[in-house]
Amino acid sequence: MASPIWPRLVYSAVLYILSPLIGWRIWREQVLTYSRLQRLGMRLGKLPPGPRIWLHCASVGEVRAARPLIEGLLARYPQHSLLLTTMTATGAQQVQALIGEQTAPDQVRLAHCFLPLDFPGAAKRFITRVQPTLAILFETELWPNLLHACHQQAVPVAVVNGRLSPRAFARYQRLRSLMASALANVTWLAAKSAQDAERFQALGCRAAVTQVVGSLKFEMPSQVKALKESEYLLQSWGARPVWVAGSTRDGEEALLLEAHRQLLKRFPTALLVLVPRHPQRFDEVAKLCSQGGWALSRRSQQQAVTPQTQVYLGDTLGELATLYAAGHVAYVGGSLVPLGGHNVLEPAALGKPVLCGPSLDNFSDVAEPLLAAGALSVVDTPDALADALAERLATPLFALQIGQAGQEVIEAHRGALTRTLDGLSQWLT
Repeated sequence: MASPIWPRLVYSAVLYILSPLIGWRIWREQVLTYSRLQRLGMRLGKLPPGPRIWLHCASVGEVRAARPLIEGLLARYPQHSLLLTTMTATGAQQVQALIGEQTAPDQVRLAHCFLPLDFPGAAKRFITRVQPTLAILFETELWPNLLHACHQQAVPVAVVNGRLSPRAFARYQRLRSLMASALANVTWLAAKSAQDAERFQALGCRAAVTQVVGSLKFEMPSQVKALKESEYLLQSWGARPVWVAGSTRDGEEALLLEAHRQLLKRFPTALLVLVPRHPQRFDEVAKLCSQGGWALSRRSQQQAVTPQTQVYLGDTLGELATLYAAGHVAYVGGSLVPLGGHNVLEPAALGKPVLCGPSLDNFSDVAEPLLAAGALSVVDTPDALADALAERLATPLFALQIGQAGQEVIEAHRGALTRTLDGLSQWLT
């Protein structure tokens, strides 16, 4: 039975009503080398040659998680090219870094453009122009009009690394009719876990097209480059305790600075490397540190870390892994504030003991095995964070054992990439 059309029509009408607000947000996410008309499915730039696979990732975190899949698709299907779309400017810059790593620029098979807004006309123009052999959506990027446009033009749609946190599931349940009509256009859904698969099915996804394959986040890329680049930082900083707070969010930095203040009472030479999640907040966080009287150095301004430096602001893009590698302990942000957390596997893959706050909804599936192995610890206050940092900094052997446990967890959970590529093979011959 065909899905009713009215939920998508109502959804589209709401989008048009909200278009001024949406337009303002997109204006902020602009990159100068891209036309803003890409948000309407126009001026997509030079597309890679066909046949073309289209892969969409929302932002920088999803691009990082999808990197093994990107590399796997390019390696397994040399006759295909890959168009990668993102919603955010930081995601675009992450893709550009990947494109820059290609060894044969005259034979580029990876390109990027921004995803159009989910207006019916923009979605139709985009699919008509790209003409993908296969559309791959990463995690929960379920855009009803884009999915409908794929269906209208007979483009198979795969959702990979499919996840629905309890919070997202509760939100989507209020839009079940719309989600059911969108999910009816999904050809294959590769869920991260049985719980995710059940949530997608509860929203209307057919059980026949759903398969549990595991999390692609465990398919971590090689860490050799980050570890090598971190050696210079460690040498320049000298023998001092270093902890790295990555992907921090609004309202969280003040809590982390309080924890650092407590830590300095026990380790007076300790250095906090603070890496905000969003680049538009770099200056705001720098101001917060300066107003608090902290001795601050900024990486973007190539300011040296002196013995007097207490906080080093990692206000650059694409260097989080290197900065994590240069620390003795890692804290993963978005978790002391109720935002669901960020990827705790990134520092764990580097052999670092990992700390985070209690808000882990977005990464509960990968956090649980780390917690069970003792490779991840949850703290709920700045004082508890300072205590946990002090314990790990005071006992290097204990910290080393925790870091090794995290790497063992990651190794034990590999395999989702192969299962995902095998599942996609039926549309890529």
